[in-house]
Amino acid sequence: MSLDYTTPEFLIERNSDRCIDCKVCVNQCANEAHIYDEEEKRVISDDIKCVNCHRCVALCPTRALIVKKYPLEYRQNFAWTAHDINSIYKQAASGGILLTGMGTDRNYPIFWDHLLLNASQVTNPSIDPLREPMELKTFLGRKPDSLKIENGRLAEKLPPQLELELPVMFGAMSFGSVSLNVQKSLARAAMESGTCFNTGEGGLHKDLYLYGKNAIVQVASGRFGVHSEYLNAGAAVEIKIGQGAKPGIGGHLPGEKVGREVSLTRMIPEGSDAISPAPHHDIYSIEDLRQLIYSLKEATNYQKPISVKIAAVHNVAAIASGIARAGADIVTIDGLRGGSGATPLRTRDNVGIPIELALAAVDTRLREEGIRHQVSLVIAGSIRNSADIVKAVALGADAVYIGSAALISLGCHMCQKCYTGKCNWGIATQNPNLVKRLNPDIGAQRAANLLRAWTLEIKELLGGMGINALESLKGNRLMLRGVGLSEKELQILGVKAAGE
Repeated sequence: MSLDYTTPEFLIERNSDRCIDCKVCVNQCANEAHIYDEEEKRVISDDIKCVNCHRCVALCPTRALIVKKYPLEYRQNFAWTAHDINSIYKQAASGGILLTGMGTDRNYPIFWDHLLLNASQVTNPSIDPLREPMELKTFLGRKPDSLKIENGRLAEKLPPQLELELPVMFGAMSFGSVSLNVQKSLARAAMESGTCFNTGEGGLHKDLYLYGKNAIVQVASGRFGVHSEYLNAGAAVEIKIGQGAKPGIGGHLPGEKVGREVSLTRMIPEGSDAISPAPHHDIYSIEDLRQLIYSLKEATNYQKPISVKIAAVHNVAAIASGIARAGADIVTIDGLRGGSGATPLRTRDNVGIPIELALAAVDTRLREEGIRHQVSLVIAGSIRNSADIVKAVALGADAVYIGSAALISLGCHMCQKCYTGKCNWGIATQNPNLVKRLNPDIGAQRAANLLRAWTLEIKELLGGMGINALESLKGNRLMLRGVGLSEKELQILGVKAAGE
């Protein structure tokens, strides 16, 4: 057996004057980082097991606990950090791939933070959203080349559209990777807010069919839970080709997460690993993708828009163009900083490109080819706040998905250990004792509150720009200015420098 030279990532500090040995931390920690010593009659801690989920800190009745980074100092070397060294220790001991959860830790530029919005002053008066109506309604789907109007009315039937009250949806998180209470929370919040949630590649649990009008049902390479009733239950269908946290990589749900309910929903044997291959084995060309798109349109009687989700990679503009010409109604692009329940560490940190650059490149390419109206663009990959959304729309997005932000609204503390199934907040787990920690009624209200708050902020930002409809901002890059960006970055983003 190999020796393990890894050191703790975090240090648990317990204030002995405040600790009353109540065992709350012992009972709350699924990682067993807190232990009650029967001989000494006191609670002690095992730092090596701590994942810094903050559950013990948040629930300690006497505020006796602090968790912080372990203060071990390696000899300074700019090429080798403590993280790099510990990674090698782990692989030398295990011989396996390093896994992680959530988004990348790498300090890649966040271009949202280098983009500033324009504001009205004298010649173009601002708009007060408290006194004047602001239109945030968004329609996702293929638009016709022109509209036929007769007697002031639309004289033709539009292709199927996904109607959203705001340009924000909850991203794909499958049942199995997250608990059913998470999906219930997001489904209810989506219904209350007039938007959609995405089922991910795990099918749709029977309890969620009543939220079908607010569901985007996903078809991934594993085809888990995909059948006629499932496809027709949702408001739209999404073909998942890739995701930002792991471009070119398939999915893997460990068998220990596949209990009875997950088994029934995914239509796989209980306790078996759910593996989605990296490629769809019926898609090896744009022509193959076109066939699947039209097969899904046939299966849903041409009543639902079909989306194709891809990761943001270097030739994303050409790929998106091909997808549009293959008949998709929506193209979803997931960027480098996107989160995931489980992904190889090296893939997450080294593959793909930031969503801002991908979005700008795709919107530009589709406009140059005269086919921008044929698809809607939805983006994802670390959308953190309402300003990110407004900037995304100005860069060309029709709407955004949020994943990490949605989970944080439910209580996630970003400990990045989703793949272990020991989520202390009842989110990325199937353990019934942990699942019940997330009340779906409370979760739904918190997620809906987040969307409501962002809606108010979006209206304020639009009003400050003198814009009363989100549609008027879409792709209007004149409303953006760059700060601290190179000439090449400004060129790709299609924005001018601040002061220009």
